[in-house]
Amino acid sequence: MDNLTIEDLENLSKQRLKDAEVLYAAGRYDGAFYICGYAVELALKKKICITLGWDGYPGRGKGSEKYKSFKTHKFEDLLHFSGVEKKINKQFLSEWSIVMKWDPEIRYSSKKQTDGDAENLINSAKILLKCL
Repeated sequence: MDNLTIEDLENLSKQRLKDAEVLYAAGRYDGAFYICGYAVELALKKKICITLGWDGYPGRGKGSEKYKSFKTHKFEDLLHFSGVEKKINKQFLSEWSIVMKWDPEIRYSSKKQTDGDAENLINSAKILLKCL
């Protein structure tokens, strides 16, 4: 099974956030919004590993079938598994509400993200990543 280590997840999350900031600065709001969602997803998966005492997040390959529930992009499910659901809902509800507008299927949407949409997601992600 090719797991992403906690360090891999941390580094990738930071890289995706930087990618989102670069795209945002270039006026590429759709791309910034889309990539920023992955920064949050990776941070949630890192937090799950820490909470469950795993060395890495389950990948594909032999033995990965038993982790099927964890192979998701759904933020609600990932937050639940992370162990910080109560904290997020209590202390960071407005940021979480903004982040919940993201979905990986947005890449197929004709709806354009605005400057404000992308900026709000990036700012909310920055706050949430600190506690994840």
